[in-house]
Amino acid sequence: MSEQHSTDWLGLSGRIAIVTGGGGGIGRATAVSLARAGAKVAAIDRDERGLDETKAKLGEIGDDHLIALCDTTSAESVATAAETIERALAPCGILVNTAAVLRPGGLDTLSLAEWNAVLAVNLTGYFLCAQAFGGQMRKAGRGSLVHVASIAGSNAQGQSGAYSVSKAGVIMLSQQLAAEWGPHGIRSNVVSPGLVVTPMSQAFYDTPGVTERRTAVVPMRRIGAPQDMADAILFLASDRASYVNGEEIIVDGGYVRTLMSHVPRPGF
Repeated sequence: MSEQHSTDWLGLSGRIAIVTGGGGGIGRATAVSLARAGAKVAAIDRDERGLDETKAKLGEIGDDHLIALCDTTSAESVATAAETIERALAPCGILVNTAAVLRPGGLDTLSLAEWNAVLAVNLTGYFLCAQAFGGQMRKAGRGSLVHVASIAGSNAQGQSGAYSVSKAGVIMLSQQLAAEWGPHGIRSNVVSPGLVVTPMSQAFYDTPGVTERRTAVVPMRRIGAPQDMADAILFLASDRASYVNGEEIIVDGGYVRTLMSHVPRPGF
């Protein structure tokens, strides 16, 4: 094995990586993992306190990382962040979209404001960031985009407002980017988490009995952690996935493959 393969197996050393939603959860785990793999990371979020915590963790790894306040639903805010990061580091080579919100509710009573608020963060924000940072990749003729969707994007989740719809849109957005930008040397892929504990889902797991009931339906018999998602994201972002484009990796411990196990079968 060559020295390059043994010390930088993922080929991420020196790459400029932007992580949206970097103020916590999957975004923070991904930002820290990218930094540990040698990338120069810029974590962006509209959560200032969360970003400060991420900055502290990145600082423990090195000085070649930064944070930036950014509202990914605003084209102006995204453009400003892209320009600032490019000046401070270099053109973006990796974009990881993780920013997300959840506004529960049934579609019969869901307000237009709540519908639009979820789509703005979970889908439009991904598009705006892909445009802004992808432009830098197009000039370089190389790049990788990884978008965090959800198993709810392919399996309708009731009482979740626009969440499932937004995540389904992320999957299709990634596929369209893969088709359009592949000729420019840019790949676009998706990681879809299953049941995972993040700041957004923590309240569910704080409810007595929920963790046990959810764990029981996952073949791996555990709930996912942000690091499980970050590990898959790093693979897709890296040169080890250089011929993977337009794909979705489901990281759910096998949960979505259990449908037929719920069908009663006499004798079994």
